[in-house]
Amino acid sequence: MLVLVFFLVSFFLLLLLLLLFRFATAHGDFTLMSKKHVKREEIEDKVVWITGASRGIGEVLAKQLAGLGAKLIISARDEAGLERVKNELSGKFAPNEVKVLPLDLASGENKLKEAVEKAESLFPGSGVDYMIHNAAFERPKTTALDVSEESLKTTFDVNVIGTISLTRLLAPFMLHRGRGHFVVMSSAAGKTPAPGQAVYSASKHALNGYFHSLRSELYPKGIRVTVVCPGPIETSTSSGAEAIGKKGVSEKRLSSERCAQLTIIAASHNLKEVWISYQPVLAVMYLVQYMPTIGYWLMDKIGANRVEVAAKKGNTYSLSLLFGKKKPS
Repeated sequence: MLVLVFFLVSFFLLLLLLLLFRFATAHGDFTLMSKKHVKREEIEDKVVWITGASRGIGEVLAKQLAGLGAKLIISARDEAGLERVKNELSGKFAPNEVKVLPLDLASGENKLKEAVEKAESLFPGSGVDYMIHNAAFERPKTTALDVSEESLKTTFDVNVIGTISLTRLLAPFMLHRGRGHFVVMSSAAGKTPAPGQAVYSASKHALNGYFHSLRSELYPKGIRVTVVCPGPIETSTSSGAEAIGKKGVSEKRLSSERCAQLTIIAASHNLKEVWISYQPVLAVMYLVQYMPTIGYWLMDKIGANRVEVAAKKGNTYSLSLLFGKKKPS
């Protein structure tokens, strides 16, 4: 009996891996990749508020959404950066009707409440339809035990407490209208162990838990949630939804443009959770999700090697991490 079980599990694992690498050139999970195009009617003329919009993925999201005819509110701490982004946008309402709303997620509930009330009043007759939580904070990779209390607090203040507080304050307006959609830029690190990124990973796991629970509670009342979990993404800066420190040597990263495009597709199709990445990150996510014993065993094999390679600015997503220590290329 045990032999049969072992055979079936092994066969299923082999089949899964073959399927995953058959779609090795794909950029997302199976459900996401089945949706070929944005449903423009779900975006055009809608009010979309983006945090972390002064650079990185947030900036690219703003550009693509402007082109789709959205009414944009862009937020970040860097007001000059936001003005630059606004002036570079083009679309039905851009750049002239794009609203700049400076915002620090760690500024406390009173400031966040003021920002929400301002956002709700910027387009008369229209409240916020989509809230894209893109702003995030992360330190360069380090071991789980080497994180300072200050870094721990700063990461959670922005990634978790600020994001959840903004949601709590905005949701009542959406509930009053009977509709609203939160798009949460989480991370692959919120789905799997992330050696070298323990605190960042913990903050993204927290977001996933909160927003999936929020959707379950409020879905009958018209509130939608899409959780986006990108792997390594190429950005122009070290900030943004998947800002994971300085780029390691020879790391293969998906472009910000493709990540933003897939995020908008996911939101317009009301997908509940999507994964965006190249291999081998997608394969690891599937293993941890559906075969956790094997997935966690795999991560345990590479954990120490990944931290060491990260310290040398090497490729922290290489399959070679499985086969012992290796100097970064």
